[in-house]
This record gives sequence, structure tokens and C-alpha cells, in this order.
Amino acid sequence: MRPQLVLAGNPNVGKTTLFNALTGSLAKVSNYPGITVDRYKGELDLPGGVVADVTDLPGTYSLNARSGEEQIALEAIGGLDGAPQPDVVVVCIDATQVARSAYLLTQIQELGARCVVALTMVDEAKDAAPDVPALRALFGCEVVAVTARTRVGLPELVAAIDRARHKERASVWRWTPSPALRAHLDAVREALPAAWRTGHGDDALALWALTCVDGEDELEVPAELRNATSGRTLDAQSDDEAVLARWKWLDREVPRLLAKKQVDRRLTQRIDRILMHRGLGFIAFLGVMTVMFMSLFWWSEPVIDLIDRAFKAAGAELHGRLGEGIFTDFLVDGVIGGVGSVLVFLPQILMLFLFLGFLEDCGYLARVAYLMDRIMRTMNLHGRAFVPMLSGFACAVPAIMATRTMERRRDRILTMMVVPLMTCSARLPVYTLIIAALIPGSGLTQALLMVGMYVFSVATALAAAWVMSKTVKPLKAKRLPFLIELPPYRWPRWRDVLRMMWSKSSVFLREAGTVILACSIALWALLYFPRELPADSPDYDALIERAPTDEAKQALKDERQALQLENSYGGRLGHAIEPAIAPLGFDWKIGIGIIGAFAAREVFVSTLGVVYAVGGEADEASEPLRTALRDAKKPDGTRAYTALVGLSLMIFFALACQCMSTLAVVKRETGGYAWPLFLFAYMTALAYVVSLAVYQVGRLLGFG
Repeated sequence: MRPQLVLAGNPNVGKTTLFNALTGSLAKVSNYPGITVDRYKGELDLPGGVVADVTDLPGTYSLNARSGEEQIALEAIGGLDGAPQPDVVVVCIDATQVARSAYLLTQIQELGARCVVALTMVDEAKDAAPDVPALRALFGCEVVAVTARTRVGLPELVAAIDRARHKERASVWRWTPSPALRAHLDAVREALPAAWRTGHGDDALALWALTCVDGEDELEVPAELRNATSGRTLDAQSDDEAVLARWKWLDREVPRLLAKKQVDRRLTQRIDRILMHRGLGFIAFLGVMTVMFMSLFWWSEPVIDLIDRAFKAAGAELHGRLGEGIFTDFLVDGVIGGVGSVLVFLPQILMLFLFLGFLEDCGYLARVAYLMDRIMRTMNLHGRAFVPMLSGFACAVPAIMATRTMERRRDRILTMMVVPLMTCSARLPVYTLIIAALIPGSGLTQALLMVGMYVFSVATALAAAWVMSKTVKPLKAKRLPFLIELPPYRWPRWRDVLRMMWSKSSVFLREAGTVILACSIALWALLYFPRELPADSPDYDALIERAPTDEAKQALKDERQALQLENSYGGRLGHAIEPAIAPLGFDWKIGIGIIGAFAAREVFVSTLGVVYAVGGEADEASEPLRTALRDAKKPDGTRAYTALVGLSLMIFFALACQCMSTLAVVKRETGGYAWPLFLFAYMTALAYVVSLAVYQVGRLLGFG
């Protein structure tokens, strides 16, 4: 079996940069805590022709794992739950922050792991870097100074790893538990699963279980171990004993090894006086977010339009070559249209991760999280939730992918559940059509209503986050103290930023994109089949043949297409749900539009264009479609769509999850169907109830 190596360390110590240098992997280089939420693997050539497997663990400040992500590091280092026992743990320690970085090392040594210290950031520490031989004597393991970006020290590190893997394992404790704590450890150790017991790290695992498994965690541990810890309550002194003892040793031993000269961070401090200021900091943040928002909303628009036109042109070319037919329609509208619906998100996703990668690597995104936590905590959201929520104004798909910047699964999922409530760009065509066609008043009134929809979305998202954090059990976990390191400002490495941007985007294309394509084809079939017309329909082929002008022929084709859509499975479903949506002010035609909008919200407009026989290419600026909506009548001759119906419809679109792409990416990010189904159910129920209240109360007040 190959030797197993793992890289561990705090966030921002250069761990993943070292991993890339050792293995040549394309793993992401991050300057922001919690980004590396997966285990990245690579290979390393050791002396003697031996090839070792290397795993890059999530950045963590300690092994006091309370979240699922932190547990990854503990399991990998301890060899728990089927993870292979590592032969060597390479612990990255920041030469500018030795004591802080070495706290994790003390815990890993207590587990009995063979350790090698990679002393990173020596280029930044310069003359303030600690003496390597002195550190080697203090820690009792190999210590090698490295500069991963320039590959300085890498051969020496590889040799040290090879030497370390042949040594005996031994649990090294820098402190002695008190009698009271020792009694608890002995009892909990007996409840450890047999597969966890190695003989040299059992006390460390018992201490971890005693201090971390408490009912407020996100951990998956055996029931007998949880039962053993649930009945034991440590007093304040015993609870803090291990932490204080480790720090006491570090504070006593490490400072004497360091040079008197400190690392110069005056430039970082001067910049932070502005960027971390309560007033100026928010102004700077709004400026940065405005640029990012413009990139998602406007700068990417030409590329999105280019992709859209390219796929439409490809579809038209294919249609012209193959002629009319079901197979042609399947290729053009189902396959090509489906692929286009996937790739149309790519410019926004690329731009989003380009900005996030830049802000992470330069150190600014950590400051954003700190600033926004003051506001987000009131709604039980994490400070880092603000960037994904802001990105949601452009598109929920890249915004949900941006939740990866949060360490804890609970925080990521809670943010995912509210991001789709933000008014994305796909809702704008719907709002524009409804306001122009159904809302009376001046342009100012209509503009204020549009702004109101944005304000409504933000307020609803924040309220929904607060309610779900109080009522949905998996999201009710106690909010942990917000701890974040503010790294020094550094100029990002563009190669690493671009690698990250493409790797994250390719994940979307490979995983979420396949689901979106499948849903697109299924939805096309729902609105296409069967191609039958009602029995009393005229002979459209003959009428089209005799039509005197091209305009008349097109009008007849549009009329036939409208009847085919009404008679499709989707059209029948629209008729079937009419009794359920009638209390909202909607009829079967709007019902078909809602079904079609599941492909993408803006499809609602073109679907209505088909329903009203004004052409499937109709958009929100189409005057024939606006006129058709204004002039639509009920069987009793009254207006079908009033201003109140328009308001109810906009509320429904603001709250309903009318986007299969969003559900697909939530499924990918959460790893199952439970959360996307919950998202769809709660947003649909919320949209229905609020639209019902708006329409029915409006009618009672005489606005119907």
C-alpha cells in the first residue's frame, strides 16, 4: 500500500500552495478561511522510487471539530471512520505567527501522529523567522523552512517526510490532565469504537469527544459515544483546561526562540484603518460590490447575448437543413436549447469566481465577512452570506456556488435557502412586461414599483433566514462565535486565481449542467407533445398554403402553435391547475406560463407569446403581447388581468422557485434531493400564500 500523507494547518499559512508545489495539483490556492472544504488529493515521489498519496485537508485552527468540515481533518489525521491512518502529517506553521499555528501541532501530536513541520512564510518573516534547529528541538519532530512559490526547501522537506515515516508513533502531551478531567477521559475512552482505538491517541480522542460532542454539533459519531458524553458535564475549569494548558506551554516556550524584530505589517494596518472603519469601510465595500455586481449584471451581458444568439443561429441553421419534423424540433428546441440554457450561465459564473478569487487571495474578503457579520448576525446569518446574497441579484446559480466560502454546512445551507429569494436578472423581463401592460400610472410610479420589488426581495430573504434558523431543525444549530483571521494584504497570483475560476466553473458544467440539460429536454417534451389539434380545428396547412402574404402565413402558424401548446401535456396541466391558481387571480394561460417558466423565469414571457399567438419570439418589450394582456377578457366580458392580478403575479414570481437550474445546483452543493425539495416546497407555499393574501385582500378593498 502506498504511504499516506496529509497536509494540515491553519487557513492562510500557505498549505494549499505547498500542496500544489509538492504534487503539481491544480487545487485551489486560498487566502480566506474555509475555502478548501473538500479534500484535494495528489501524488508525491519519495526517495527510493516510492510514490505517496497526499491529501490537502481543510484549513483549521484546531481539532476541536464541531462542524462536518472540521471533522474531515480529525478523521483524516486520526484514521477514523474508514479513513487510512496517515503515515506522516505535514503541519504547516506560519513563520510570522508560530505560536498560533503551533497550537494545531500540539493536538496532532497528542493523537500520536508522526509529524513534520513545514515552516512557511519565511520570505515574509525575513529576519524575524524563528531558528529552525531550535524549533526542531522544541517540537521533537522534523522542521523544514520552505517557500513553496519558489520551491525553496522542497527537496529537504521531501527527505524529512521520508525519514519521519519510518519512526515509531508516540502520543506527545505538553501538559498533564487534572485528576477530575482524567476521570472523565478514562470513562469516555471506554466508549470509543474499537476501530478508533490505536493505543497511542485514545486519550486525545476521548478529550475531543468530551469537549465537542454536546448536542449542538454537526458531527456524525457512534451512538454509544454520544451517549457516553451526553451525561457528562464538565465544570468551567475542566472544560478550558486543555486549551489553557496548551497555550501556557506555547506562550512560555515559543517567544524565546523568536527574533526581537517583528514582521512589519504597518501597510496592512494603514489600509485597515480605512477598509475596517465602521463608516468608510462600508462605503469602500459598497464600491467593490458595485463593481462586482456590474460585472455580473452588465459586463457579462454582451457575452451572454453572444452565447444566446450563437445557439439560436445554430438552431436556425439546423432547422433549415433538416426541415420541419419532431426530430428537428427535439434537436433545436430540446438539445441545443438545453445546452444553451446551461452555457448562458457560464459568463456570470466565471466573472463571479474571478472576483471572489481575487478578493480572497488579496485578503479583502475576510474583511468583508467581518464587516457584514455585524448586520447578518441579527438574522442568524453568517457574515460571509452577504456576498452570495448580493450575487443573487444577478443569478442564483453562481450565488449558491459562492456559499462555498463558508466553513459550516449549516451556514451554507441556510444561505442557499434564501439566495433564490433575491430578485435575479431573470425576473426582470417578467416584471417589465407586467408593469408595462397592467400597472397604470406614470413612469415614476412604475419605476418605484420596480424598486419596491427589489426591496421586497431583500426583506423577505432576511425574514425567511431568521424564521428558518428558528424553526427548521437542521438549521437551528447555535450560532458559533465569529472568529476570522485577517491576513496581510498580498498581491494575488493570477495563475492560481484563474485555475480556481475555471475549476469551480467546470464543476458547474459537469455536474449541475447535466441536470439542467435533462430538465430542459423533459420540459420541452411536456410543452411539445402531443402534437394534436382539437377536433374542431381548421385545416391550418391548407390555410397557410392559401395565405396571400408572409405576415398572414406567420399569423396562422402562430395561431396553430398556440392551439398545440394549449393541447400539450403542459397545456393540459395548466388547465388542471386552474382551480388552484384562480384564487390568486390567474387563469390557465398564466398557468401554462408558470409551467414553462420552470425552465427559466424569463421563458414565461415567450410562453405567453405563444399562448396569445403573437409568436414565441415575443419579449417583454413586445407591444402586441402587452396589448393582448390588456385586452384579454373573461367569459363574462370583464378584464382578465387587472393591476391587482399583475401585482399578485409579480409577488408570486418574486417568491416562487421557478428555476430548475437553481434546484439543480442546490442538489449538487448539498449532495442530495432533500434540500432542493424543501427549497421548492417552502418557496412555492410562500408564494401561493402571499399572492393569495394580496389578491383576496385587494379585492375586499375594491381594487379587483
